[in-house]
Amino acid sequence: MDKNRSGRKLTFAFCTFNRAERLPNLVASMRMQTCSIPFEILAIDNNSDDDTHSVLERISKLPGPKLRYAHEPNQGIVAARNRAIAESLDSDILVFIDDDELPQPGLLQAAVDAIINEGAECVGGRIDIDFRTLARPNWLSDELLGFLGALDHGNSAFWIEDASTPIWAGNIAYDMNLFRNTPELRFDKRFDRKGKTIGGGEDLIMFNQLLKSKHKIRYRPDMVILHAIEAWRLKKEYFIKIHYLAGYRGALNDFPEYNRAIFGVPPFLIVQSIKQTHKWLMQLLKTGSGLRQAMNISYTAGQIIGCLFIWKMNKSRATTIQSD
Repeated sequence: MDKNRSGRKLTFAFCTFNRAERLPNLVASMRMQTCSIPFEILAIDNNSDDDTHSVLERISKLPGPKLRYAHEPNQGIVAARNRAIAESLDSDILVFIDDDELPQPGLLQAAVDAIINEGAECVGGRIDIDFRTLARPNWLSDELLGFLGALDHGNSAFWIEDASTPIWAGNIAYDMNLFRNTPELRFDKRFDRKGKTIGGGEDLIMFNQLLKSKHKIRYRPDMVILHAIEAWRLKKEYFIKIHYLAGYRGALNDFPEYNRAIFGVPPFLIVQSIKQTHKWLMQLLKTGSGLRQAMNISYTAGQIIGCLFIWKMNKSRATTIQSD
């Protein structure tokens, strides 16, 4: 990007569904940001059926950077994020946060600096879990915080070269030339998340796509947000379920067709499941705790069920063709 900042514009966007009560504080925090180029705030209302529309209408009239909003009738985070891209094509930078987050001072300026001065095409930052209103359970180790969206790659900025240091769409900025120059580059609807459901993975797929295409991706520790966690996510069952869904969706979307399979399930998954279960039982006997290993079992179970589903669908399709 040209380093002359005159005439530039940044869009600071969030997608929201049925969180009307959070929006005044969220938008107020977004308006408190400062950066060296003008910015607007964009809200994508993903077909909410609470007071989201009236709240957005009211707070759009308050002083500060302009808030505009669009209604996206197609339910799902992928449709909402892609609508935000479409609404921001005349901007130079698009910054995403989520509706359950609060930006910390300096976030926008760090994003602008990374893209305009350092030449990044995509930049992400730190995500801290907000435990100010909900107590952190004793069993919730630092290792597990990442599954709640936490992200911390250290205190130094660096160029991301591989998948070991991902960044999430809850705190990310894009040079909009990425999307203007590549119209097919959008969030993948196969990894969608609708309403209050869990799972998804659309941001990881986008990250991997940019990484594979050798785009310049930057991590900036001074891009920081606080991520609020709802009480239902601070349960062990949540961690089990998200791993099951990740395995299931991965099998549906990414698995090749294996030559050796039992009802569509490759034998290595069965062996893997047995080994993981044995390891989990040993951990339970020794420590009385085995949540992390149970998550691995759940992931593999999701893959197995996904393979069975594909096998069943293919068999049904073949039967239909034969009957025709």
